[in-house]
Amino acid sequence: MMEPAAVQALIQAKIPDSLAIVADEAGDKEHFSADVISPSFEGLSRIQQHQLVYKALDGLVGGAIHALALRTWTPSRWASRA
Repeated sequence: MMEPAAVQALIQAKIPDSLAIVADEAGDKEHFSADVISPSFEGLSRIQQHQLVYKALDGLVGGAIHALALRTWTPSRWASRA
């Protein structure tokens, strides 16, 4: 089990200039949603962006983090979302 703040801190520590917005979706500290915004995602495919986030979580997905609904954004996409 993990706190959303711990998930957020891991992502932000490993992905430069990122902002992670993490929520505990089920209230069980195992099922999270995350929006991650970073200029590091520029020029990467969505799959590559997600791989960066999963790498930042050091294998916790499937362990302490049972499920993660992940959305990744470049700063320009985040700013222009409707």
